[in-house]
Amino acid sequence: MVKVSFNTALAQKDAKKDAETLIPEEDKDTEAALLVRRQSRTWCWCMCLGLALMLSGVVVAGAYLYRYYVLEVSRSLLSSEEQEDHVYYCGVDYREENFMIQQEEEVEVELPNSFHLRQLQERVQVLVEDQVEIINVPVPDFEDGDPADIVHDFQRRLTAYLDLSLNKCYIIELNTSVVMLPKDLMDLLNNIKAGTYLPQSYLIHEEMVVTERLEHVQQLGSFIYNLCRGKEVYKLQRRDRILGMQKREALNCHKIRHLENKFVMETKICEL
Repeated sequence: MVKVSFNTALAQKDAKKDAETLIPEEDKDTEAALLVRRQSRTWCWCMCLGLALMLSGVVVAGAYLYRYYVLEVSRSLLSSEEQEDHVYYCGVDYREENFMIQQEEEVEVELPNSFHLRQLQERVQVLVEDQVEIINVPVPDFEDGDPADIVHDFQRRLTAYLDLSLNKCYIIELNTSVVMLPKDLMDLLNNIKAGTYLPQSYLIHEEMVVTERLEHVQQLGSFIYNLCRGKEVYKLQRRDRILGMQKREALNCHKIRHLENKFVMETKICEL
């Protein structure tokens, strides 16, 4: 007897080959087409999703630019126009007399029959919302005075003097009995501009002495910081409040004449 045997693996392979040969060529093409269609649809959806994400990014970026650039620029232009309405150029005649003033006291003077007239010119900017007055005193026509920039900050209750001749900044507590409130000063300047009020100004003196140097100017508010940034900054004290100091002591002094009320103020700043 002869025993005949078959290899199982070979039989399975032959069966698969036979099954493949039994599949028509048309069915093979249909499956390949379906696979290509599915891939193309997936790629198309991915591309659409990517384009949607790109468009949404463009929209968000455009909204951001409009919100933080266009609107802010328009607001800044509007605020600058509003601020320009509160900028005044003053030319005031005043009497050259020697009247002294002290802090927190009313000003009462009697004008003599004879006097010498001088003129003060300055630029005043009043920021009512910020409660700040900014005064620029140009080089005076006479020698007895320095050009200066002055900031009265009513929120911080501080005054800063920048002597432009010395390039030094001086800080002192705001004297609210002398410096008019921003709204009141703006009303006064508007009346002067309209010609409804013509003041007969006179000269008031105040003396201050440098006491110490200040280092941290950023703590004094943004307006004073912008004025005094990069300058030597010193603290002032009124001379009549310094014990042991005589009025006749020889000091190195500089004068700044400015208008911040119905009278002209001469601020004398002295260094020991």
